[in-house]
Amino acid sequence: MKIKILLVDDHLLVMLGIKQLLENEPDFKVVSTIHDPADLDSEIMKHNPDVIVMDIRMKKDNGIELTKKMIKKYPKMKIVILSGYDYDEYIEAAKQAGAYAFVTKEKSAFELAHAIRQSYLGFTLFPNKSLKKTNHSLTKTELEVLKFISEDKTNAEISEMLMLSKRTVEHHVSSIIRKLDVDSRVGAVVKAIKLGLLD
Repeated sequence: MKIKILLVDDHLLVMLGIKQLLENEPDFKVVSTIHDPADLDSEIMKHNPDVIVMDIRMKKDNGIELTKKMIKKYPKMKIVILSGYDYDEYIEAAKQAGAYAFVTKEKSAFELAHAIRQSYLGFTLFPNKSLKKTNHSLTKTELEVLKFISEDKTNAEISEMLMLSKRTVEHHVSSIIRKLDVDSRVGAVVKAIKLGLLD
């Protein structure tokens, strides 16, 4: 039996991308995609989804408020909040609203799939690591390397500019990725901007 999923996001391309990723999972069935939350009730009635994946911020709607409304109406409904940012206040608001999980868009499809399965089984899944507590413990050199990464410089170019061996630069890059808890150079730049480590 497949887990029936309803997607709610007013960014059509984002939603279609997520739909495609989820449909690669053998135990998932995306029963409907909604870009206007006004259709939410009728789609729930029609498809009776097991899990709703809801964007936290839409042009006219707030995913947290919608979650509260849906949980009130359908107390057994499992809702996974999807957000571009893992701010503590967002995570806390999602918990308070009755969501089962909170996943940031920069995380992998694997993590979203995991959150959906956990929610379906009745388990909650929220990040416990605050952005404020994320290692700001980047060394001076790592911060310099990070700045060059944000300027699209290659490891070879960075090693020339900082007069370091290419291997040392590679070591710094992997250390930055690990400390910022991301899985790519792009992820590191995005996170660093959020943390105020880069302009």
